[in-house]
Parts: sequence; C-alpha cells; structure tokens
Amino acid sequence: MTELTFGQGFALRDAAAVPVRTAPGLGFSFVGVEKRFGDQRVLNGIDLQVPAGQFIAIVGKSGCGKSTLLRLLAGLDQPTSGILRHDDVAAATSTRMMFQEPRLLPWARVADNVAVGLNGIASGVAARERSLRLLADVGLADRAGEWPSVLSGGQKQRVALARALVGQPRILALDEPLGALDALTRIEMQGLLERIWLSQRFTAVLVTHDVGEAVALADRVVVIKDGAIATDHAIDIPRPRRRGAPELAAFEGQILEDLLGV
Repeated sequence: MTELTFGQGFALRDAAAVPVRTAPGLGFSFVGVEKRFGDQRVLNGIDLQVPAGQFIAIVGKSGCGKSTLLRLLAGLDQPTSGILRHDDVAAATSTRMMFQEPRLLPWARVADNVAVGLNGIASGVAARERSLRLLADVGLADRAGEWPSVLSGGQKQRVALARALVGQPRILALDEPLGALDALTRIEMQGLLERIWLSQRFTAVLVTHDVGEAVALADRVVVIKDGAIATDHAIDIPRPRRRGAPELAAFEGQILEDLLGV
C-alpha cells in the first residue's frame, strides 16, 4: 500500500514511514483531504473510499471542487492536508487522466499520438503494436497513419481514450471527456467507454455535469457541494442499462434534487 500524507508545513512522506493497512482490493481513498488556494478552501475534509475496479462518477455544480479532486487523484496537484491512499505503489504511479479537450499533438500521426501514453513504458515495435491494438479497440484501426486534423471531434476523443489506456493504468481519471461532443456522438462514446471498462476493469473516476451520463455509466454517483461530499448513491442497476428506463430516471431525479436543493 502507498500512502501520501499532506499538511501545512509537512513534506510528503514515503509509504514506509507511515505503515497504514487498507482493505484488500482498494483502488484509492481520500481521508480528511483539504485543498486550499490561498484563502480559498476548494475541498473541505473529503473522505472517500473506492474499491479497485469500481466505476464512480462525481457530479456537482461548477466550482464545487470536482476537477480539483480529480487533479489530486492524478498527482497533478497536492492536497493542503489529509491522506491519499492507494493499494500499492503500482496503483499510485499508474493513474492516467483524460480531459475534455483531446490534446493531441498536431505534428504526430494518430498511432504516434497513442504511443505518447507509453513514454517510459515501451518503445519501438512494442509501442507501435500496443498503440495499434488500442486503436482497434476504439474503432480507429484504419486511421492509424492519419493526422489528427482530419479527424472528427468524436474520433479525436477516441484517440485520447486510447492514449490514456495504452499503458494499462490501474486508475483512469476522466474530466468531462465527452462534454464537447454532440448528443449522438456522446452516447456512442459512453457505450465505448463502458465496454472497454467492462473488459479491462480499471478503476474509473468520471467527473461530469451530466447526471444522465453519470447514472448510465457508474456503479456509484457522488454529489459534491461546496467542496464536501453531500450524498453518495449506489447505482445498483444491472448492465447493460437501457436509456430512459424508469430505474435510471428515478436515480437521476434523486441526484438532481441533491444538486438543486429541491
């Protein structure tokens, strides 16, 4: 297990210095995590435990702290105080993040953009083969040699998803990755993301404003208000889930009530 402890005036401590045991199969957990930017407190005492392989969605109004939480998980920022735990060192270092913008390199062809996700992991023929496999998984095997500029928005996000997954991460952090897509492309991408998650069983953490998307994809939906967890819903509906089903609509209604304070 790996544990990162943070606090005002304290440096990051190695796991060997803080021997805390967690339950087998833990994906990650936040314990009393707070994040401040100057005098502004963005996250306030977040306690969240996520089993390995779970698909969790985080929803909330703009500015509530959703993306900040995701950045902490991905190691792009550090908490002001609190503890972030992983089940082992591999999980702590094997987290990848996918953003709303595909962020592809315009001077690199599609397969080479995917191979960026293998920096420090594989190179040469091995990297090429893994990149082509992932492109096939996302339905773009025939676009490997093309430039990103000729792809549609949905195709670019497929490439970004392949790049995030090519290194076989333990945790995939998704920050509104489908938010800029049109409605039909978004639904197709949701189905693709679910199929790949069901196949690979990484821990998925999706930040989204779309409550319908959260309920359709996630095992669990966490609502954040004012930097704290307000509610935590287990979405115990069997897969595949049918859009428009009464069970999904009931969960959507509950979560919207939590968000809007109705």
